[in-house]
Amino acid sequence: MRLGIFGGTFDPVHYGHLLLAETCREQLKLDEVRFVPAATPPHKLHHKISDGEARADMLSLAVSGYPEFVVDRRELKRKGTSYTVDTLAEFAGEFPGAELYFLAGADSLKDFLSWREPERIISLATLVACNRPGLPQLQVEQVAEWVGPEINDRILTLQMPGTDISGSEIRDRVHDGRSLRFLTPRAVEAFVIEHGLYHGTEK
Repeated sequence: MRLGIFGGTFDPVHYGHLLLAETCREQLKLDEVRFVPAATPPHKLHHKISDGEARADMLSLAVSGYPEFVVDRRELKRKGTSYTVDTLAEFAGEFPGAELYFLAGADSLKDFLSWREPERIISLATLVACNRPGLPQLQVEQVAEWVGPEINDRILTLQMPGTDISGSEIRDRVHDGRSLRFLTPRAVEAFVIEHGLYHGTEK
C-alpha cells in the first residue's frame, strides 16, 4: 500500500490543498491520501485557530465522494501539541509494510530540522515537497539544504498546478465580506457562512 499523509491546520481547507493532494495521489500512484487536521500545531502555538472538529468537518465536506481521500481525526482526539513524528509512528504501526509519504508544501520544510525528531520522520516516510504554483520546479538539492543533504533518497519534489490560494486569504475575504467562490468547495463555503467563521479574524 502507498499511503500519503497530509497534515495541517486546514483553516479552512481550500482548492490549493485539494490540488496538492490530487497531484501527489496521481503522480506517486498513492492508494489513499489521509488528511490529518492538527489539534495544536507547534509552529502556531500563539495563533488563534478554529475549532478542530469544525476544520475536520469542512475537510469531510470537501472530499465527499472521493474514496481515495480520507479525513483522519487522530491528532484532534490525541489533543495537545500535534507532532508529525508521533502521527507517522502511529501510521507505521497501523499499516505495517505500507510505503508512507509525508506530503507538504515546500516552504513548510524550510525549518524542518527544528521539528521534533527530524531523523526519525525521515526514517518513517518519504518527504514529498510540492512547490508553490507559478514558481520554477524546486530541485531536490534545494530541499536537501533545508532537511539535510544525507537524505536525498528520502525526498521527492513535485510541481503543483497553477493555483495559489491560502487559508489566510480566505479568512481575510470573510472578514472583509468578500466572496469565496471558486477558492474552496461550495459545501465548505456554505459551512463557513452557516457557522459564522472568520468574521472576527484579526487581520
